[in-house]
Amino acid sequence: MGTRDMAFSWTTTILDSRYPEDEQYQMAGHVMQLLGKHLDSGDLGPISVVEPTWVPPLVGFLSLCKKFHTVDSPPPSPHPGFTALRILSTSAGSAHFDATILPILTWALLPTHPLKSRGLALKIFHIFGSRWFSPQVKTVSEEDLEKLLQAVGDPFRLTSDPPPQDGDPEGAADYDCMMAAIVLIEFSSSDLWRNYLRPPNFTSCEKIMSTEEGRRAALKHISDTAAHAYPDFLRTSANVTAAIKRLRELQCSNTAEVVVMSARATGVGSPEDHETWRSIPP
Repeated sequence: MGTRDMAFSWTTTILDSRYPEDEQYQMAGHVMQLLGKHLDSGDLGPISVVEPTWVPPLVGFLSLCKKFHTVDSPPPSPHPGFTALRILSTSAGSAHFDATILPILTWALLPTHPLKSRGLALKIFHIFGSRWFSPQVKTVSEEDLEKLLQAVGDPFRLTSDPPPQDGDPEGAADYDCMMAAIVLIEFSSSDLWRNYLRPPNFTSCEKIMSTEEGRRAALKHISDTAAHAYPDFLRTSANVTAAIKRLRELQCSNTAEVVVMSARATGVGSPEDHETWRSIPP
């Protein structure tokens, strides 16, 4: 058994034990902290594959982290919760999705989160893109769905303050803001999600898509998402119509226009549909 497998086996044993939850949090935290140090030192190599058996202990530990985390003085480095999010952000989200990640992700997405892990949390939000429409999510309360989108907010904004001139918040180095924005565009076509979207979700998106360069980047991301993540992404006339209507209601005309451009480029809908899309009132 490799070091990483052993660490997750220990964590699973701890989480399944009869120790009080606060003691489970402390013990599992030590395991995660040691794992993080090994990863940072390069002893274990890069995390290229997250095994399915690793996901339950990661989610279980993060649930305890949400419940018992306090601002340590000084905080351990690397923080065990940050290590767990970092590993989870490399997973093949669609294969390992569990709806219990939703409140954890909502917590981690907050710009004021003590672990400063919004970049990682947004990456996880994108990784789970196609699974946000799964039957599991339909069992989640409306309140929790709304809280998630409030926490996502503007996906181009990584902190509660204006973006720093030099460097990014911890965990945001390899996060592509546009990818999370594309998930929100798909949400605008979904009966499950569209009513929870608000104009602030698209504040930066609207500015970026007002430029030719921004529209070109968005179209490429939409194409890549459909090709590699979920093939049904904006691939029916009904979904395109629903997305355009909701985006126009939110006064996100630039984003709606990109949806029209994408649909026409991929041959979705008939000429009559194209005219209908253009005539949808703002």
